[in-house]
Amino acid sequence: MAQAKAIEVPPIEGGNGATDRCPMIDFVNLVSGKWAIPILYRLIVTGCPIRFGELQRAVAPITQKELTRQLRLFEHRGLVYRRVYAEMPPRVEYEITPLGRTLRGTLDSLAHWMRVNASHLIT
Repeated sequence: MAQAKAIEVPPIEGGNGATDRCPMIDFVNLVSGKWAIPILYRLIVTGCPIRFGELQRAVAPITQKELTRQLRLFEHRGLVYRRVYAEMPPRVEYEITPLGRTLRGTLDSLAHWMRVNASHLIT
């Protein structure tokens, strides 16, 4: 019986050895969840403040609870600004931060890949 050939894994760029955590794990944790990428991408391509209801309609059929949860997480991580206006009725707007905007190229690449390869995926 033939022995399996070991696969050499290249070191993580800028890392210091075997104890380094793969940055893709952190990225996937950041954008995990069914709605994370659609929310971020909508905020990025909109390019201006957007109200909660407008954002919810743009990424429908997301629930109010899930959109609130994701936006709070993104705000906590510095990807989204939340601006509350002291007026009646209350008005809250969300906007992508400069840090969040740096995801544009990555998300554009993912969207392009999907457009090119969607018909080849096995469902």
